[in-house]
Amino acid sequence: MLSALDEGGGTDQARPPEVTRSPRLQSLPVVPPSPSPSPSATRSASPSPTPAEKKTSPRPTPKKTGKQPRTVAASTRLYRHPESQILDWVRAHRDDPRRPVIESRIADHPAAVWFADFTPGTITYRVRAVTSGGARQGRVPVVVPYAIPGRDCGGHSEGGAPDLDAYDDWVDRFAAGLGSGEVVVVLEPDSVAQAECLSAGERADRFASLARAGRVMKDANPRARVYFDAGHSGWHAPAKQAGWLKRAGAASADSSDGIFSNVSNFHTTADEVAYDRAVLDALGGPASLGAVIDTSRNGNGAPPDGEWCDPAGRKVGRTPTLSTGLGRIDAYLWVKLPGESDGCKGSPGTFTPSYAYDLAR
Repeated sequence: MLSALDEGGGTDQARPPEVTRSPRLQSLPVVPPSPSPSPSATRSASPSPTPAEKKTSPRPTPKKTGKQPRTVAASTRLYRHPESQILDWVRAHRDDPRRPVIESRIADHPAAVWFADFTPGTITYRVRAVTSGGARQGRVPVVVPYAIPGRDCGGHSEGGAPDLDAYDDWVDRFAAGLGSGEVVVVLEPDSVAQAECLSAGERADRFASLARAGRVMKDANPRARVYFDAGHSGWHAPAKQAGWLKRAGAASADSSDGIFSNVSNFHTTADEVAYDRAVLDALGGPASLGAVIDTSRNGNGAPPDGEWCDPAGRKVGRTPTLSTGLGRIDAYLWVKLPGESDGCKGSPGTFTPSYAYDLAR
């Protein structure tokens, strides 16, 4: 499945969270079509409380053999996965008068592929289907692991792994599908910014698992670029968000390439650029750390009343690109695909053509 995003800093005091909810689509095939190890195109989908004390030493990760691929700067070419709800709708509604606008302004653009269902037995196959598709085209896929326990604090997008041990195992299997080509990993939207609903112990456990996840993915594929959850500019103050991010491993080059913001939200690109730079300054770490911003629905900025669920009057934002021309801003991405409902204009995570048309026209 595919998705897209947008959002918007302050004092060291939490703002009322205009929570960046991220309802997902239906899942990629749960069972591979055959035992064949070479995957074809796929589609993806969506917690419970965490255990008390997380192990401090991560599980051993299988070592890769052979020559490691040379790390190169991400190209400006993003991958459009050929399977998504919006593409299904476009193919099935050739005579719908809204189709040309939806197709040209949304469906033709690359967007992230979400993996939100907890299916350990098939996750490697399904991730590999996306990354190998990008590699065949010489393009860069964007993948979103979204299975952290306690996800969305039990809200619209609840679900995921039953506990952190199961999640760690799922991450190992996810990483095994990353291949050796360029790939952008948007690691667990809301997992850091929304951690206030957890107890101090649960929060520490979650952050340890996130740091481990980043290490595992970058060890599995040194060309993977892993970004951690910074919420958005209308939520936590930069210093507070950076403190949590540091505990989650986002300041370490072993785990992280930086941060992401505005997933499934609406704050302007300018606000997000200023906020992300402030978070990165407070975070410290290598100068190479950057930020990616979800611009999928921020064309008109956030609604003045703070509404987050399919608010009226919003528009698609900047076209996805890995070349922003701005220092420390690595990419504008469509993490939440425009037209996928937050749960008000349609069922959470489902494509709603009337909503897509309003965003695109």
